[in-house]
Amino acid sequence: MHELFEHTADLGLRAHATDLDTLFAEMAECLFSAIVEEASSVQPAVEQTVELTGTDREYLLFDFLRELLYRFDSGHLLFSRFEVRVRDDGLTATVRGEPLDPARHVLSHEVKAITYHELKVEQTPDGWLAEVIVDI
Repeated sequence: MHELFEHTADLGLRAHATDLDTLFAEMAECLFSAIVEEASSVQPAVEQTVELTGTDREYLLFDFLRELLYRFDSGHLLFSRFEVRVRDDGLTATVRGEPLDPARHVLSHEVKAITYHELKVEQTPDGWLAEVIVDI
């Protein structure tokens, strides 16, 4: 489960999941649900791999979302499917999506940057919780 929440002039992303792999995938879905109005309209036509190193879960989430935002900004790629494997030393993700098609994809928010402000990845009694504020 993921959701957007208002945060002054920015936008918050929040996800809950039973494990870290699902949590990171949910946060990626949440990011693209902020970028495009109908994230379900994004077809998994293109597959890319994301490899990141790091041991701090919060910074790893930041780097993952920043990489996805970079791929959207530089290559105009929208992603809708995420398979993430979080390890002690980093993560590997397979992301699927397609190039932005203005005839089919209506952009919602212009996400300018992922921020460190109130960045959170923590274990809860029900699993895992993540929050990140994005600059819009």
